[in-house]
Amino acid sequence: MKKISTLFLFLFFVSAAFAQQQFKQAANAAAAGFSAERLARIDSFFNAIIKEGLAPNAVTFIARNGQIVHNKAYGFSNLEKHTPAQTTDIFRIASQTKLITTIAVLMLYEEGRLLLDDPIYKYLPEFRDTKVLVKYDKETGKAETRWPRPMPTIRHLLSHSAGIPYEHPMDSVLNGKTMLGLSSLDAVTTEELVKKVAQRPLVHDPGTQFTYGYNTDVAGRIVEVVSGKSLSDFFMERIFKPLGMNDTYFYLPASKAGRLVELYSKQRLESPLTLHSDISNRTFPIAGKQTLHLGGAGLVSTATDYAKVCQFILNGGTFNNVRLLSRKTVDMMGRNQIGGSNVWDRNDKFGLGFQIITDSTRYGDQASPGSLTWGGAYCSEHTIDPTEKLILLVFTNVSPYAYYGDFVRKFRVLTYQALQ
Repeated sequence: MKKISTLFLFLFFVSAAFAQQQFKQAANAAAAGFSAERLARIDSFFNAIIKEGLAPNAVTFIARNGQIVHNKAYGFSNLEKHTPAQTTDIFRIASQTKLITTIAVLMLYEEGRLLLDDPIYKYLPEFRDTKVLVKYDKETGKAETRWPRPMPTIRHLLSHSAGIPYEHPMDSVLNGKTMLGLSSLDAVTTEELVKKVAQRPLVHDPGTQFTYGYNTDVAGRIVEVVSGKSLSDFFMERIFKPLGMNDTYFYLPASKAGRLVELYSKQRLESPLTLHSDISNRTFPIAGKQTLHLGGAGLVSTATDYAKVCQFILNGGTFNNVRLLSRKTVDMMGRNQIGGSNVWDRNDKFGLGFQIITDSTRYGDQASPGSLTWGGAYCSEHTIDPTEKLILLVFTNVSPYAYYGDFVRKFRVLTYQALQ
């Protein structure tokens, strides 16, 4: 009898683990622990802001215990053509690319091919002479630098504590113009970008502050050097295909180009939604030379595809019947890596690849402490809540976006208020 009970428990846990490998549609909201009546507030919210011109569209994805409870599209993927939004629409996800690159680095880490505390220069020699900026005179162009204490490491890159910003006080002197932004239509490569980044002194000693910047782009280049593959090929072969992410790319194949949503801008709340003025930002996934693989900002995806990454993290490193990372590595990703520093004014910490919501958060609202979140500059965001076994994502594409904070945070509030 004891043997039968042991076998039963084994099969139960195996079947339970297997059930989390693929999303399933919840039989109803209550079955996943939600109030259907309260979930309907999400519909009211998005329908209202789209009618008011505060957003062109929105696609949502909410799943609890691997059961989908809300996956809807609102508004129009193209306002001018009045094209109805679909849940299969493809969005520019900008900095949500960073989590994918972090996963790639950690896969190499688990294979013994690098350590997180290895100095960057071990893989990218151009960083061997990296200095810290002590003083800079903008008028004369003179700079005072010193050796960093310590040298920047891969861990610093993944936690944005290396001292590598996006905008640098010396950019005009070192590069003749502002550094590359979120995209390019020219024949530029990540290797070329990273070599430019290496020319700039760090803005502080590694590990002493949270400074958001080109860190993950540098980490993406390390993936290329260590693996011997382009970042695009590594992502496709080692992450996207195994997880069943069939709509995530740096550059879209022609057959999927029509699913890319249009990109808009909204400088102020009272301003109308207008087509984004930067043709590169609008068209880079389907035009140009397509040689740049930005590990910090370059991907496009659907809400459903990216939900697979979120569920992969929630499951402890496995999804679609494959394991890409160990449970202990995923646990490590959610540990504070920035010490006493905070993520901007949010009163939150940063781990490896995402922000960690604390019990004194000024950003995470009702999300459980320890929840993991990050978003992209074009306005897309995810939250992974291990306590509630919950993932929630909302995508649109507007940049700059005066309504960004309300768009993503109110969706999160509306999700949590519907939990029973």
